[in-house]
Amino acid sequence: MSSDVLVSRPNYDSRAAAHGVPGRSAPVAPGDAQPSAGSATAGYRSAKYTPGEWFSSYHRILQQAGSDRLQARSVQRESRALEQDTDAAARSCQAAGTRLLGERLQEIHGWSSELRRHIERLQADTEALRALKARLERALDATEAPCAIATDNLSCRARRPAPDLVRDSVEEELLKELDLIRSVQALLKRTTAQVASQIKMNEEAKLMLELDWSDKQEAYGFDDRSGRHSNTSPDTKLHPGSAKLQEHVCNPSSWTQFTQDNLSQAMQEEQATHSLRLLVEQLLRDTTEDLRAQCCSVDRAFGQRCEELCEAKAQLETRHAEILEQIGAQEKNMETLQRAVLDKEAPLRVAQSRLYLRSLRPNMELCRDQPQLSLEAEVKQLDATLASLQQQLSEARSSLSHLEESRMALEKDISCKTQSLFIEREKCIACRKRYPTVSVLSGY
Repeated sequence: MSSDVLVSRPNYDSRAAAHGVPGRSAPVAPGDAQPSAGSATAGYRSAKYTPGEWFSSYHRILQQAGSDRLQARSVQRESRALEQDTDAAARSCQAAGTRLLGERLQEIHGWSSELRRHIERLQADTEALRALKARLERALDATEAPCAIATDNLSCRARRPAPDLVRDSVEEELLKELDLIRSVQALLKRTTAQVASQIKMNEEAKLMLELDWSDKQEAYGFDDRSGRHSNTSPDTKLHPGSAKLQEHVCNPSSWTQFTQDNLSQAMQEEQATHSLRLLVEQLLRDTTEDLRAQCCSVDRAFGQRCEELCEAKAQLETRHAEILEQIGAQEKNMETLQRAVLDKEAPLRVAQSRLYLRSLRPNMELCRDQPQLSLEAEVKQLDATLASLQQQLSEARSSLSHLEESRMALEKDISCKTQSLFIEREKCIACRKRYPTVSVLSGY
């Protein structure tokens, strides 16, 4: 057995040192002199505390334990208060968040309903504009028939005979009708382009509303799911970076202003569509009325012209009959005159023969006696009569020639009037019966 003295390790209380409590005194080094109990106990000698140190040691432990207990109670009280406060604050914040989410859902639902209402209105307006555009196109196609009819009428009337080839009221009305049709066609084309442009703007505004509505529906779904989350929800998990402020987010005022701007643009397009629809309806009514009114004017002019032609033809035919009667009478008159001339030839031969024979009387018998004078007077009278009859016969021939010329002119003019009437009635008026009706011109 070794003769070295066993020494115990000092017990260092770190908590006592931390609280400023004096530690136990260090044991005596083995080389230091110790009180000896005798040489008999030299082998059981150890470093021992004094009674004062012993009391100080456990009193320090008691004090430290009491201090730790008090501190623990204080920490527990603070923890319970903090737990209660944080729990109440968390419940309050969660309730406020749930309430705000509900309010946000109501706000999103309100704006979504407004967006949906205007989307449906724009859809209905766009469909109505498409129907109006189809009507305009049909009305434009319907104007081709009046244009072809008016052009054909002018072409047919250009083939009238020369005496009737005049720029009358019918031609004036036909030219007016053609100009009106062309102006109506140009107006319908411009209006159709305007309607197409408005349809495009409506679709763009509707697209913006649909995108906004779709975003709000998606946001509504997220907020609705968020509002349904609770502390016991199994589908919640931690997202540490979700509370950071994102750079691209907007504020509530700009969010509301964006939707209001979209709705304002949609309402502007709706108002423009309403005004354009009224304009197109009025335009179709006006153009239809103008075309039909001009058609009636042309028909009236045709009717008046046909009456004039019929009256002129009737007068020509009456005069033609009179001329034929006069030609017959004149021919009879000429026959009478010719017979009268022939009838005067015998008395003239007799009188001239008598004068010739009496001119053969001899000597003093060649006397201008009363018979001679009478015969001379008779010859002169017969010559004058024949001259007057020849003159009258010549005038009768000239008159007959004029009557024949008049007859030919009348017959030619009657033929012209007949041909003109055929063109007016059979070619033009019959063709105008195919003029489009009011409903067709209105695009129905």
